Parts: sequence; structure tokens; C-alpha cells
Amino acid sequence: MKEYDTKDIKNVALLGHGSCGKTSLAEAMLFTAGATDRHGKVEEGNTTMDFDAEEKKRKVSVFSAVSSLEWRDTKINLIDAPGLFDFANGSAEAMRAAKNAIIVLSAKSGLNVGSQKAYKACSKYGLSKIFFVTKANSEHANCKDVIANLRVVYGSKVMPVIIPYASDRKVECYINVVTGRTWKYENGNPIEIDMPEEAKDRYEKMYGLLCESVASLNEEMMDKYFSGEPFTEDELFAGLKEGVKTGEITPVYCGAAQTLEGINLLLNALVKILPSATEVGGETGVNKEGEAVDVPCDKNAPLAATVFKTVADPFIGKMSYFKVISGVLKSGDTVLNPRTGETEKVGKLMFVNGAKQTDTAQVIAGDIGAVAKLNFAKTGDTLCDVKNPVTLLGVDFPKASISMAISPVNKGDEDKIAQAMVRICEENPSIEFYQNKETHEQIISGLGEQSLDVVVSVLKTKFGVDVVLAPPKVAYRETIKKKVKVQGRHKKQSGGHGQFGDVWIEFEPVDSEGLVFEEKIFGGAVPKNYFPAVEKGLQDSIKKGVLAGYPVVGLKATLVDGSYHPVDSSEMAFKTAAAVAYKAGLTQANPVLLEPVGTLKAIVPDDYMGDIIGDINKRRGRILGMNPLEDKEQEIVAEVPIAETSDFSTVLRSVTGGRGSFTLEFERYEEAPPMVAEKVVEEAKKQGKIE
Repeated sequence: MKEYDTKDIKNVALLGHGSCGKTSLAEAMLFTAGATDRHGKVEEGNTTMDFDAEEKKRKVSVFSAVSSLEWRDTKINLIDAPGLFDFANGSAEAMRAAKNAIIVLSAKSGLNVGSQKAYKACSKYGLSKIFFVTKANSEHANCKDVIANLRVVYGSKVMPVIIPYASDRKVECYINVVTGRTWKYENGNPIEIDMPEEAKDRYEKMYGLLCESVASLNEEMMDKYFSGEPFTEDELFAGLKEGVKTGEITPVYCGAAQTLEGINLLLNALVKILPSATEVGGETGVNKEGEAVDVPCDKNAPLAATVFKTVADPFIGKMSYFKVISGVLKSGDTVLNPRTGETEKVGKLMFVNGAKQTDTAQVIAGDIGAVAKLNFAKTGDTLCDVKNPVTLLGVDFPKASISMAISPVNKGDEDKIAQAMVRICEENPSIEFYQNKETHEQIISGLGEQSLDVVVSVLKTKFGVDVVLAPPKVAYRETIKKKVKVQGRHKKQSGGHGQFGDVWIEFEPVDSEGLVFEEKIFGGAVPKNYFPAVEKGLQDSIKKGVLAGYPVVGLKATLVDGSYHPVDSSEMAFKTAAAVAYKAGLTQANPVLLEPVGTLKAIVPDDYMGDIIGDINKRRGRILGMNPLEDKEQEIVAEVPIAETSDFSTVLRSVTGGRGSFTLEFERYEEAPPMVAEKVVEEAKKQGKIE
């Protein structure tokens, strides 16, 4: 591939619902442009973009993938993003690297949740976007209805540009609304034909809509439109390009990736109407003084690049995918990572085409490349000129919403899991991993059940560790509800010096995170030098409550009396006496179980409010309020016992069709209802945590 200037580079993300045809479209574009010598098929497992073993096994995209093609003296970098919500991190990577997007729709299923979320995300992050309706020649396909629905949902900004003409439910040809030229396809090859008479009325209607859309962009075009003077092709294409860049127009193209229909017309559109890296590639960064600075997409400016994806392979090592925003990155350069403050030398640079890499001496502003074995860089980092430090925006990854305990099939593999998870989390920042010190479990969190299932598979295939997942244990607490005074006495004689410690302690509830210890000893009943031992005995004891063996909180202990022996008393004896008093006192002080409660904030469409509120109520949740949002959505705020939320992510996604999202943050501990407490205590007895 020849070297391209910034003005001739376009970065395009492929977005949409799962299984709508994004990867098939990418393969069709690559093959049509001659970037590949075979037309890859997802079902055959031979695509350029879905090259990972997990993707071949599942026949669905799991990771984002990059490849490039050349079309009409333009380099187009394609970033194919997974459509399944469990792998939304790939969409975040794609949108960080691209300033343009093709939102792919199936002519069979039309506008669905994934497409709507993609459109909303593109608008949020300022990506220029077009729709491509694929599978136009499939059974039960109806491009006309899909386009009509798009205009109902998004209004007049949706503008059909390539429309199919069907006869007897079979697509005969495709009409370009801008030029009026008509194409049919034989074995994937375009052949220009005359427009069918039956199609002319629809064409005239679409052409009129196009002229209206273009005329609305500026006064000059509006004047020409109302004067009745026709627009030239160049004016229409220029108007489309301006409208796409500003978001005022979202063109719709139609075709069929499997049979290569309409693919050349789509590629022409990418060249003609999508903005180049020069036009939309600049960004705003932050300098070392914390001030906002413009970072132009100019190869002559100081270097600034962003790492948008990391591949951490146990065999080939770490590979960092980056996009150069400004300047030129050359092999052998020394670059600064502002996050770490470290500099490192850039090794071999590559252009990536799926699983294949091609060496390159440099990557210029606006282009995408990869570099191997950077020591400090991770996804979201900036690589910049040492003399011109600047930090660019990172990647806005979705937060993990489901957690499971992960354990090895073979004992002793815990360290292997931890080491492997470091690499997996580096590759996918939406995956979280940590050791719960209280429950002694290793916890893994992700975007959904499928994302965790992939991690389990990767641990086995790439790192050789067999694991199982289970719901994580809940970190309960215990406390008391009334004040008691008890004696703790420890006396033991076994020849020589004995052991003697005697204390009277008042236990009472208090608002605290753990133990509050005081002493009110008069007359030296217990010498001062034993006070620390008594407190130490109690601090050790509260690690395990008397109900179910969980840590005790909100406990005040006051040492009020006791006795000692001048020879047999010792720190150990008083520590043991305190433990005896603790066990006796808490048993009498009406101990109760506390459960963690979190603040749940769920965003759902209006139509599903009742269903989600009902589900929250079933989880013993308390609705605190509802806040109306844009796009006919509501935010439900509730407090819910964390033990009841393990499958909320799955239920929310199922009920709302993937439209809902939520966050859950720990708020406080509350007394658990008797039925819940009984189950927890019974389980603790089975596990041998208490007698």
C-alpha cells in the first residue's frame, strides 16, 4: 500500500446490532477494493476481521478489528466493532479511533436496539454517520419499510441515497438518487442499466427529498432551490458531505454484502461524502499546566497519538493499537506517556489488517497503526512529543455490571488465574478482577454473562487454566441491639505459673465501623498494663460474630471491673478473658445480621418503567425517586440489598431488549429480615463457620 497524505485518509467504524451483518460488510468492502483476494464468510470462519479463535467458534464478533483498503486514491481504515452488548468495549475502541461510522442495519430486522444505541453514541461523540441497509436481497427483506421507519424515528435528516428496486420481492437493481444512474449486479459485478419505468415515481420522490435536505443547509442553496434552478451532481454531493459532517443529514445506502451488491456504491460514498482526517481529525487536549490546547490533525505539528486498543497475547506479547492525531510517529522515536511520566523508545511499527501486520517506517497524522512491546502504555494513554507534553481523551469504556467468583478446577492455580487476568484486563478494560479479602474469593466482573464466558474460555485456551464461576459470597456484618454486662474469666493451672484473667465488660450498640473500646476501672481492679491486651482480645474477636461468623460492627465495649493474680495474670490471660466475655456478651445482647445495601440507578425507556419497578420491588428494593431524561427514558433511583442484585443485569437487558443500563454503588449496612438472616445462619452452620 502506498503512503497516503492525511487529507486522503478516512477512519470508519462499523457499528450496529449483533448479527446485523457488520463483519460481512467489512469483508465485502475489502474484497471489492482488492484488499483481500477472497471474499471471507462468517459462517465459514475465514474472515479477515473475525480471526480470533473465540470468534470463529462462536461465529460472532467478540473483539474490535482493524483493516484498511484503498479506493479512488483514498485510504480507508475500517474498525469492525462487535454488536453484542456484552462486548461493547469493542464499540468504544472503534468510536475512539474513528471520526466516521457506518451504522449497519439488516433489511430483515430493520432498526433495532443496537442500531439505535450506535446512532445515539455517534451523536454523543460527534462521529459523522451513514446508514447501510444490508441483506437487501434476502427472503422477507424490505428496504423500503426500513428506510420509512428510519425517517419516522429520526426525521427528515435521514436521506435515502441508494435505493433498491424490487420486483416480485426480488431486488432487480439499485438506483443512485443523486445521479439517477441505475445498477444491477451479476456475480457481484455492477452493470449500468436504464432505470425501470416502475421505479421512476419513487426516484422522483426521493430526489425531491434530497434537494430539500441539501437546500436547507445554507441560504445560497435555499435561494437556488426556491428559484427552481436544478442542483448539479457536484452541488448535491457537496451538500451531502456538509450535512454528514454537521450531522444535519444521515444518508441511507442499501445493498447486500454476501453478494457484493451496492458495495462499490458505498465505497464511492465513503470517498465522496465522508470527511477526511484533515477535516475532522483534530482534537482538544490538556497540556502539563492543565490548560486546554488544540491538537490539529497535521503531520507537521508535534506528535500526539492515542492508544485505543491493546492486545495482550501470551505468545506474541503486547501490541498497542494507536491513532496518530498530530505529527508523525516513526520507528525508533522516543515518546512521552503523560500518565506515567515515563519515556520509552518506539520499536517496530505496523499497519494492521486483521491478524496480519505489515511493517512501516512511520505512521502520519490521521492514520492508524500498531506497535509491539511498549513497556508502560495501556489503552487510553497518550503518546506524545517529549518537548510538547499533551494528554488526549482516553477511551470511554462501559462499566462492568455483573460479577462472579472465579476459582480454579485444580487447586493451587489461583496465582495462574491472577497473572492471566492481568493480561486479560489490560486487553479489555471493561473486565475487572480483584481479590475480595473478606470472603477470600477472586472476583471477576464484566458487561454480561457472555463476556465472562469468553474470559473463562480464553483462560483455558490461551493460558491453560481451567476455572469455574459461581455467584460471589455476600459480605454480611453482625451487630447487637441492646446493652449487656458480662464477666469473662480465664483460669488455668497446669503446674508452675498458671493463667488468670478476669474482666467485667459492658457491651452496647454504637454507630461505628468496628469496635469502640473504653475503660472505667477504679481502684486498680485490673492493672493498666493489661488494658491493651483486653482491647486486643476484643479486636481479634469481632472478626467473627456469634450468629454466622461475619465481622461485627457498631460495638462499644467498656471495661468496668475485674480482678488479677500477682503471679498468674498475663497479657495472654486477659486477652483470652476478653474473648470469653465477648462470646457471652454478644449472645445475650440480641445479635442481628446486617446486609449490604446499594444505591441502584437504572436508566430505562418509559415503556418498561412498570416492569423494572416491579422487579426491583421483588428484590426487596425501595424506590427513592424517578427522574425524566431525554429520548423518552427515565432514571429509577432505588436502594436494594446487594445480595438480591446478582442477576439484575441479565433481567434488565432481557426486559428492555438491551435498552436499559444501571449502576450500583454500596451505600450502607442494614438489618436483614428474619427470613434472610435464618437462611444465612443455616448456611454458615453447614459451612462450619459457627457451631
